[in-house]
Amino acid sequence: MTALLRYQSGLLFRSQRWLAPLLLYAVFIGVGVRAAEPVLDALGFTAAALLPVTAWTVRICLTQEPPAARNAVAAAAGRNRAHLAAFLAGTAWPLLPGTAAVLLVTLVSDRRGIGAPAAAVTGLLAALACALTGAAVGALASRPFLKASGWSLSALVLGSLLAFVVTGSPAKHAMTALTAGARTATAVPPWPAFAGALLLAATAALLSCRATARLE
Repeated sequence: MTALLRYQSGLLFRSQRWLAPLLLYAVFIGVGVRAAEPVLDALGFTAAALLPVTAWTVRICLTQEPPAARNAVAAAAGRNRAHLAAFLAGTAWPLLPGTAAVLLVTLVSDRRGIGAPAAAVTGLLAALACALTGAAVGALASRPFLKASGWSLSALVLGSLLAFVVTGSPAKHAMTALTAGARTATAVPPWPAFAGALLLAATAALLSCRATARLE
């Protein structure tokens, strides 16, 4: 699996297709976060912006290989493992700028009544919840479920929007926890949202891998 992850990561970085999601995230943070604003509000926006970015990166990783190369890798390592490696690579890399953004926002925001460690842990868990929810959206909006680019991108955008409004969504739960904490100046780490997002991402990955083995 390590070799497959290196292979997928190499494809991603050599193609430079990672630049667009990264720039989108930078624009979100630059426009939506202001220095000295309440820390939990700023962290909520920082975490929320990670959801569509991760969904986009997962889709890139799942669709970046030419069919011939994908078939060759599947023959050597197994189609399920190759698909899972692409999913994991697309999920993991957005967490690096996401983590850096959470730490930076924690430093520059108004932490009145909230300690820096508590704010950072809360922000990181919210970011993980949003990233994992985005990974699930990206997996379900890509091959093998949707192969046409137009339908795939439409589903990606719609799924990202619904993730913030649908009852039971881990991302919505994380945002609600941060909003409530901002009103009471209390940082409550959204552990349930993180656990739910982890389960959702694992389920989406499992369904995607099984569908790949059957449909491709």
